[in-house]
Amino acid sequence: MNTERAGKIISQSSSTILEDPKVLYEKEKEFLNQPFFFEGTNGKGVLLIHGWTTTPYELRRLGKYLNENGYTVCAPLLRGHGTVPKDLENVKWEDWLEDIENAYSKLKENCNKVYIGGTSIGSCLAIMLAKKYPEISGIILMAMPYKIRFEKILIAYAKIWIKIKKYNRKYYPPTFGGMNTITRLISYQTYSLASALETFKLVQEARKNISSISQPSFLIQSLSDHIVARNNLEKIYDLLGSKIKKKKYIKRAYHTFISDIKNESVFEEILSFLNEN
Repeated sequence: MNTERAGKIISQSSSTILEDPKVLYEKEKEFLNQPFFFEGTNGKGVLLIHGWTTTPYELRRLGKYLNENGYTVCAPLLRGHGTVPKDLENVKWEDWLEDIENAYSKLKENCNKVYIGGTSIGSCLAIMLAKKYPEISGIILMAMPYKIRFEKILIAYAKIWIKIKKYNRKYYPPTFGGMNTITRLISYQTYSLASALETFKLVQEARKNISSISQPSFLIQSLSDHIVARNNLEKIYDLLGSKIKKKKYIKRAYHTFISDIKNESVFEEILSFLNEN
C-alpha cells in the first residue's frame, strides 16, 4: 500500500473541500489507480472502500478532507480493479472482503478507534466487515444497494449471456452520466458478466446481515439513483439494528456521487458524524 503523509494538519476551513473535482483530477492523474494512506493525529482511523469497477480515487478527496481534520485514512485497491476489466473475471466477492479485512487490521494497529465507509458495493463490504468486527466505531453507507433495480431479471440475463459473451458495456443516464464525470473517467467502461454476478451475490449477502449491525450508521443516497430499487435507503434504515442512525438524500447526483459532488456540506456532515460517534 502506498503511504502518503500529510505534512501539515489544516483547519476545517481546508482548501480540499473547496477544490473542483475535475481540476483536482487533472493534477492527480498519477494517483487514479492507487490505494492511499494518509496518517493522522487524533488516534482515530477511517477505512474507505471504493465501488465495483472503479478505484480508491473516487474517495480520495473525502479521504484528504478527513485527514486534514485529524483522521488517519486508508483506502485499499480491491482485487481486479485499477488495471483492465479482464482482471475481474475470476475474482470472488470474498476476495474483496479479505482485501478490506487486511486493510482494517493494519489500521487497527495504529488507531484507537476505526470507522468504515463505503460507496455502492463498498458499502455492502462495509456491512460484512462491521458484522464480523463489532468493535468498529461507526459506518458510513454511501449509495448502498439494498436491492438492485430489476435484480432478478438482470441476474437471469447475466447467466444466459455469459455463455454467449463475457462482457457488457455500462449504461449511464444522459443527465448524470456525462463523459467527463470523475466516476466515469476512473471506472472500467466494460465489465465482466461473471464479476457482475459476484456483485449480485455480495448485495444479497449484505442484505441478509443489515439487521445484525449495531454500530452508529450514516446512510447517504442520491434521489436520482437509477441503480437501486425503490425505497432503497428507507429499507436499509428501517432494518439496521443501530440505535444511532442518520440518513441523507443528495439531489441531482449519479449513483456513486462522492467523487463528483460539489456539495461541501456532505463532507462536513460525514466529519460531524465521525466526531459525534
